[in-house]
Amino acid sequence: MKKKTLLVVDDSNLVMARLLPLLQEHENIEYVIHAASYGEAMEILTDIKADLILLDINLPGRSGIELLRSIKEKDQTARISMFTNQASDAYFDLCTKLGAIHFFDKSKDFDRIAGIISADT
Repeated sequence: MKKKTLLVVDDSNLVMARLLPLLQEHENIEYVIHAASYGEAMEILTDIKADLILLDINLPGRSGIELLRSIKEKDQTARISMFTNQASDAYFDLCTKLGAIHFFDKSKDFDRIAGIISADT
């Protein structure tokens, strides 16, 4: 089984401190790369192809929804999951329409994220 590269785009140090150890313990994820903004994520994606991308909606500069749209315009096969504290039905509908494969509510689904992401690899 080929190990996967995961890009996590979130500007919260607290979220990353909690999420990274959960993701790194999965044997099918080889690399977890972190970007804290839209621009940083786009820069990283010019150099690497992430197998999975986990995006927050609220990012500095431009939103994760804009990032989702930009990534999918370039690569329809990109496997992108959204995770947010703004888990409204409207955001869920928009993100899934734009091509997100999962939509997580950070306040309710946090402990499920690593398992679901790992199962997708």
